[in-house]
Amino acid sequence: MINISLNEYQSAALSKLAIDTLTPMQEAALSAAREKNDVILLSPTGTGKTLAFLLPLIERLQLGVEGVQALVIVPSRELALQIDSVLKTMALPWKAMSVYGGRAAMDEHRSMKGVNPSIIIGTPGRLNDHLEKANFDAHNIGTLVIDEFDKCLEFGFQGEMQQVIEKLPAVRRRYLTSATDMDEIPAFTGVRCPVKLDYLSVNVTEERVSTYIVHSESKDKLHTLYKLLCSFTGGQSIVFCNHRESVDRVGAYLREQKLFFESYHGGMEQDVRERALYKFRCGSSNVLISTDLAARGLDIPEVQHIIHYHLPGSEDAYIHRTGRTARWNAVGSSYLILHSEERVPEYLTAGVEDYILPERVGRPQPPLWSTLYIGKGKKDKINKVDIAGFLYKKGGLTREDVGNIDVHDYYAYVAVSRAKVRQLLTLISGEKIKGMKTRIEVAK
Repeated sequence: MINISLNEYQSAALSKLAIDTLTPMQEAALSAAREKNDVILLSPTGTGKTLAFLLPLIERLQLGVEGVQALVIVPSRELALQIDSVLKTMALPWKAMSVYGGRAAMDEHRSMKGVNPSIIIGTPGRLNDHLEKANFDAHNIGTLVIDEFDKCLEFGFQGEMQQVIEKLPAVRRRYLTSATDMDEIPAFTGVRCPVKLDYLSVNVTEERVSTYIVHSESKDKLHTLYKLLCSFTGGQSIVFCNHRESVDRVGAYLREQKLFFESYHGGMEQDVRERALYKFRCGSSNVLISTDLAARGLDIPEVQHIIHYHLPGSEDAYIHRTGRTARWNAVGSSYLILHSEERVPEYLTAGVEDYILPERVGRPQPPLWSTLYIGKGKKDKINKVDIAGFLYKKGGLTREDVGNIDVHDYYAYVAVSRAKVRQLLTLISGEKIKGMKTRIEVAK
């Protein structure tokens, strides 16, 4: 039940998201925003901060106003895409668009002209690029959101954020979200007399996460990790390592064992990271090996197992990692793999159990889904309906055989039943989508 009044656009947006209950934190954020104050929202990862600032943002948008009305600054491309996806699902009368490095700014500018967005979500460097070139008008931007503000500072974006904010002459309302508290808010944000909502002391996942210690006989934990993954009877797992090289090393070992997995870290090209996340989200891979880059700012639902291959560097790092599971009302498990010289961190001494690995383990079942790459996208006038229809008609698939479809500008990914892939590729060989020949293959 929702205990706070909503306008028609907010109500319709929640309906599109299939949400009928707001958390106390989300209701408090919306109520505070109505007091005409800036808002600082402190809340752990996985508690719904995105909705907590989008609902007030929607309330301030006006119909019939040309140009951008709200700007959302984020620390990563993945978070920009996540927020953009949520806004598109809301199906608002106002358009949204994400901008970020790793693709041509000129292409984004062309898209801006076609989309005419009221909301822009972007990384600091790319936002500066567009503002310096006057690619969009900043004079109607009345609402500024800095999401994951602490992460923005941690990534060294302070100077770039300051440059962005200096180019916004009409901002009247500011929202800052963070998963950690800060001694002071930098003056460049323009935040004045804010309402501070602190939900950090409310550990919303504590009662829903079971914590286990997995003892490794060797300092080299690879075989222990393998047995742990094989001991699970289902669910998706994220394996956290402290270094990029460790992610690659763990991946090489699991590849030798012929397990399905994806790797994810900041040293990978963005399109490779994007493909890895898509395959993990859609269920064509049940294991994601990552640095702490995956600990925050990603929309990865229904992760059941969090595995700390390396001990996290701090309690905050542990909280962010573990926040990937038990999101909303789900339950999950957190596993720390320790060799004989490692000790359980002091902040985890209560409620920790030993996880006893079975003597013999079977191999995990292959994922139910496989991911196809399609070499056409939005710029080729291809959409989700076109792809689904093609797979039904030419590939002989049913609705149950087709999962998530993710269409980008020049290509698309689609999850299909792994059991049907070989037959599907045979049936669609040489066929055209909307009269166009294109490459269709299993995503590598």
